[in-house]
Amino acid sequence: MSKDAVNTAVAAPRRDAAQMPADAGDAGYSKDLKARHVNMIAIGGAIGTGLFLGAGGRLHNAGPALAIAYLVCGIFAFFVVRALGELVLYRPSSGSFVSYAREFLGEKGAYVAGWMYFLNWSTTGIADITAIALYTHYWSLFTDIPQWVLALAALAVVLAVNLISVKIFGEMEFWFAIIKVATLVAFMFVGIFLLATQHEVGGQTPGLDVITDHGGVFPHGLMPVVLVMQGVIFAYAALELVGVAAGETAEPEKVVPRAVNSIMWRVGLFYVGSVVLLALLLPGSVYSADESPFVTVLSKIGVEGAGDVMNLVVLTAAMSSLNSGLYSTGRILRSMAMAGSAPKFTARMNRSQVPYGGILLTCAVCVLGVGLNYLMPSQAFEIVLNVASLGIISTWVIIMICHLLFVRRAKAGLVTRPSFRLPGSPVTEIVTIAFLIAVLGLMWNDPEVGRKTLLLIPVIALMLIAGWFALRRRVTQTEDRELTDLTK
Repeated sequence: MSKDAVNTAVAAPRRDAAQMPADAGDAGYSKDLKARHVNMIAIGGAIGTGLFLGAGGRLHNAGPALAIAYLVCGIFAFFVVRALGELVLYRPSSGSFVSYAREFLGEKGAYVAGWMYFLNWSTTGIADITAIALYTHYWSLFTDIPQWVLALAALAVVLAVNLISVKIFGEMEFWFAIIKVATLVAFMFVGIFLLATQHEVGGQTPGLDVITDHGGVFPHGLMPVVLVMQGVIFAYAALELVGVAAGETAEPEKVVPRAVNSIMWRVGLFYVGSVVLLALLLPGSVYSADESPFVTVLSKIGVEGAGDVMNLVVLTAAMSSLNSGLYSTGRILRSMAMAGSAPKFTARMNRSQVPYGGILLTCAVCVLGVGLNYLMPSQAFEIVLNVASLGIISTWVIIMICHLLFVRRAKAGLVTRPSFRLPGSPVTEIVTIAFLIAVLGLMWNDPEVGRKTLLLIPVIALMLIAGWFALRRRVTQTEDRELTDLTK
């Protein structure tokens, strides 16, 4: 709904407002997600392949300073989710930030927010099915099966789970998160034990000497730490799922603050804590992008089967990410379709109150990823990962802009801020936006990957402009129809 439409809706009688949701895309959903589901979705969003697998290569490149990168990016990620949490309590919506962009930025803002988020998750989905196929090849039983076949099988399984019901999705995410958390906690106990007992790891005694004897906290200088920021931001992608899930829980005002506030200590404990432990146990040069850093440590102390266990956990993390991507894009696309800025079929829901149209569209893009796995199995993961980073950074920037405008309207007396608030507004939003744009700009210093990714921005911008001109008549007609309904 445009700004004018919102103003008209505000002026409409309370009776009319109560009869229809503020976002037409919110109608028809069940409220089957429980507090434990949302809490675990928050945990699952904070823990994924970015830690279990990606931390190895980043430790090798940045050294122990990776912990600082995780901490800094984690603080800004928390600000984004805290801002989104405040917007959720103001008005819960399955359309989440797209719905808020529509209210505070107009339909063009919602259009950009929604399609950039779709770009993020559809390409992340390709990365996930690629990762799943690669991890499955770890076991000799699956070695002879083509990578694209395994990718297609994984997509089919997760699609089936998403289409059954939101409750099944919530249960699946709950147990995925349990597996990830249990694995991290177990590893941290092992790591602390090795430190406390001074047990040799890979022929050397763990402790601060491992860091000081191998170049200190910044063994390769500051620039490698700056360059890994893009990957670290991507590792935190999916934290915004809390906002989407809130639209399908019965008591968002109780569930969301608890889930959002817990993100900060989880980031500190699981990401920063794990990286500090890894840095104290082995030099950064020992870790590599080809192996989970946890497997590297456990193999150095002779733990048999460590590779199998961690490979299963990383596989679980990738399945969880794919599951979340299909879930969130289905809801986002439905919100957009109801406003006219997405294909009409993405608004369709099945008997289980699942927006299957949007889920199937995301799946269709992932099927293109299956083709990418067939044509370029060795490059598929790296190609899509960088495109996805553009989507997540733009999504987070839009969330902070929406919050800025929300606070401005609250000061003007047009809306009421909930008691659960982002601290330090408007400074917090401005600093966060500046940080995210800086991360994007610094990607230019990486000629191999980052620079090529940035060169995609004009292409994506042209596609968005072309799409808007193709859809704007339908968007205008939808707005006029909503205005008519509100003023009857």
